[in-house]
This record gives sequence, C-alpha cells and structure tokens, in this order.
Amino acid sequence: MSVKPKLTSTSLERPVLTTGADRLLAGGRLTIDLDALVDNWKSLDARSRPGRAAAVVKADAYGCGIAQIVPALTAAGCENFFVALPEEGLRVRHAAPRARIFVLNGLFDDAAPAFTDADLIPVLGSDHEIAIWAKHGRRKPCAIHVDTGMNRLGLMPDEAIGFAGTAKSVRPVFLMSHLACADTPSSDKNRQQLESFQKVRAAFGDIESSFANSAGIFLGLDYIFDLTRPGIALYGGEAVGGTANPMKPVVTAETRIVQIRRTAKGETAGYGATMTLDGDTRIAVCSTGYADGYPRSASGSGVPLRTALAEGAHGFIAGRRVPVLGRVTMDLTSFDVTEVPEDEISIGDHIELFGPNIALDDVARAAGTIGYELLTGLGKRYHRRYIGGEALR
Repeated sequence: MSVKPKLTSTSLERPVLTTGADRLLAGGRLTIDLDALVDNWKSLDARSRPGRAAAVVKADAYGCGIAQIVPALTAAGCENFFVALPEEGLRVRHAAPRARIFVLNGLFDDAAPAFTDADLIPVLGSDHEIAIWAKHGRRKPCAIHVDTGMNRLGLMPDEAIGFAGTAKSVRPVFLMSHLACADTPSSDKNRQQLESFQKVRAAFGDIESSFANSAGIFLGLDYIFDLTRPGIALYGGEAVGGTANPMKPVVTAETRIVQIRRTAKGETAGYGATMTLDGDTRIAVCSTGYADGYPRSASGSGVPLRTALAEGAHGFIAGRRVPVLGRVTMDLTSFDVTEVPEDEISIGDHIELFGPNIALDDVARAAGTIGYELLTGLGKRYHRRYIGGEALR
C-alpha cells in the first residue's frame, strides 16, 4: 500500500513533508533539512563567482530525493543540474521544467529520442557519441567532455582540439572536464589538469565551460570558470580532506531501539561471538542494518577493517556517543548504551547514526569508505521527512 506525502508543521513553523513508510512502521528515519541544503548551495554559489554554481543531483540527489531537492534548489535560484542517466534527467525535468539538465554518463543511440523530447543536454565524450547526436540531435545543444587526466570519460585533449576546428555536425554550447585529485589541494595533478583544460578551452573560443566539482571550488578562482558542479558539499559532506568542513549537515539518519538488553561480563554479543564484553553491559538493539545502507564494515568487531582501524562507528543518544557493538547485521545493529542513564533511554527511542552530532564522514571513515557511498546507499525502509524549504511553502 502506498503512502501519500503529508505536509505538517513544527513548533518552529518550518514545513515538514513526510514520505515513504509511516513513522510507526519504519525501523529508522531520515530527516533532510532543505534549508541547510539551500544555505550550502548559496555558499558554494558565492564561492563560484564570477561564475555560477549548478547542482549535481545524480543518484536520486545523493539519496536525498530528486522530487524534493530539485524544487528547493530551483526556488533558491539554481538553474543548472547534472545527472548521470537520462532517466534521472526526466525526473529532474518534471521537477524543474525550465532548468538546463546535463546528462554525464554518455549517449546511447536508443536513448537519444528521450534526450530530444525532454530537452536534456548530453555530455559527449567520444566520436561515437558525437555521431549519434549528429543523427538525432537536430542541432540541439550538447556539451563536450574532455579528459584532462582522469582517464575515465571524455575526448583526449588533442581529439577535443581537433574537433573544435571542425564542429559542424553538432552544436556544442558547453565544455567540461573533471578533476581527479581536487580533494587533495597539494596534488600536482590539479595544476596539470588545469593547464590542459585551458589549452582545450582556448581552441573552443567563446563557449561556456566548467571544471570544478565540490572540492575544485575550494582550489581557488583559477578553477572556477563559468559553472561549477558541486555535489557532495551540497548535502553536507566533506569536499576536501584534512580541513574543517564548512558545510551544514543536511541529512540526519536515525535508527529505532527495538530492545535494551542487560548482559554480564565475559558474555559475547552478535554473530561470530566476536565481541567479548569486558564488564556488565547494556545493549540497545536497533532496527537498522546493512540492508538499510548502514555498512557492515562499520561494525565494532568481527570485520577485517577492525584489524586496521581499532574503532568502529558510533551513534548518539541523550547527549552521548555510543559505540557499535559487535557486527552490523542485515536488519539490526547493537550499541553499547551502558553509559547512558537508564531514565534517558527507552524502547522506541532513536539513536542518531549520522547527522549534527555524528558527522557523516566520521561514520564513513570508521567503515573504510566515503560519505558519498553512505548517502547514495540509503535504503528504502527509512521513514523520510523533509523540513524547511521554500519549495514546501
């Protein structure tokens, strides 16, 4: 049975949109703060001057929901969106009828009619794709992707320069490349790619261009050009390693307590009996696991990563950090809540998995991954609610 979205309000008069399973039926909940998202975009847009900031909303807006994220950003002034797939582009078009929508992951012959029908702009990165658009595009705009050192998608610089002098069959209006090491500002690769991109850009003349992703925006004005493409930073994740994260947290993930157990010193907990308790312990067993996108590698014990990193992930409840106990399983995760006063925790309460108190990227590091993977892997079983946002008013 489908559940229709409901619009309610909080005591702070911030609108709340709820979607998905009813909160009483779900084992966890996601709170997505559209005001924080918009503030992040405005901050990145300001850093992108004299250019502008677009928004990368691939992977269902990094797991946050295209249908809610795109209208909020459009209301804030965002006019350009990047997706990976044409299917995502169609969803963005529904949410933002007048936006420019760029599709990054190539062009297949059988998908071309969908691009033309919905005014999606393909990002072309090979002679093969250029030929497809020449056949189907009817001189509609396209973008050219040049590979300046990523060795992934895109024309090689010499190919792109050669194409620039003979671009008769298609109408490129946009030139882009992608930084490989922008999250490491000291990397020589950044400057090498920039110099390569500048040479290609000179061959294309007066054409709009884009080089900087989230981390690239923080490399300085040389990397800005006409349009930046922030992704992870929009959603509150770390863009640059080893520095304080200036972005506001957007997503709060929480799991609901199913049972609180008392165990004695010397007992074991969880699959494989990998955790032996060194004292009398209270365990909060919660209804979220790796089927919900909370990684097994974040376990407190019993996974290979713990031989390299001693400590697993933590949750947060009643003003205290609580460690994951034993192995994260498909549907359940246990937390050591011994230090939480008994009158401050009950069955049915929620433990924060990440959000304002437990940073997204701290959980990612404990799991040996990155914040991108946590956000885009969020499962469908959470109760979702959206707070704030001009688009909901």
